[in-house]
Amino acid sequence: MRLPGHAHRRQADDIVIGPLDLSAHVDEALAVQAVAFGLGPDEVAVRRQIVLRHMTYPGARALGATTAGILVGFVYGMPNDRTHWWSTVVEPYLRAQGHDRWLDDSFVITELHVHPRYQNRGVGRSLITTITDGAVEPRSILSAIDVDSPARGLYHSLGYEDLARQVLFPSAPKPYAVMGAPLPLRRR
Repeated sequence: MRLPGHAHRRQADDIVIGPLDLSAHVDEALAVQAVAFGLGPDEVAVRRQIVLRHMTYPGARALGATTAGILVGFVYGMPNDRTHWWSTVVEPYLRAQGHDRWLDDSFVITELHVHPRYQNRGVGRSLITTITDGAVEPRSILSAIDVDSPARGLYHSLGYEDLARQVLFPSAPKPYAVMGAPLPLRRR
């Protein structure tokens, strides 16, 4: 059994999942996100400030996936707050579908990224299940680009369901889906 907040080793991949001081390792994490999500330098600079601000919020925490001391994946999240920007954008879409209650008592997965060389090895699954295992909230919410993708397949396999689709974020080129799941997440 894994205990939230304690590192554990995945023997087959020699990847360690454990707590990450994201503020101290923001540039390494954003380098992973840039490769995984296709971000340019300007987008990385904006996201750097966002990540640093998020890590000051109550209950915000992060996990990293490392191999040979190199960060190859990360996840971070926090208890949802309806006054945060993300919630204010998604709330009308959720309300229109009768799902705005999901914004209360939820742990939001803010970012989850795994370097492409380490995808399809269970790293993303380990990151998201480990961080949500430590949540006190009864459910989790997140947003993902609204296309059939391995990421959305992962979320569906964990029990996340679509709460709203075709959600438009300012300056985002593609629509997103907002997804929610009861905690603990479904295991294989």
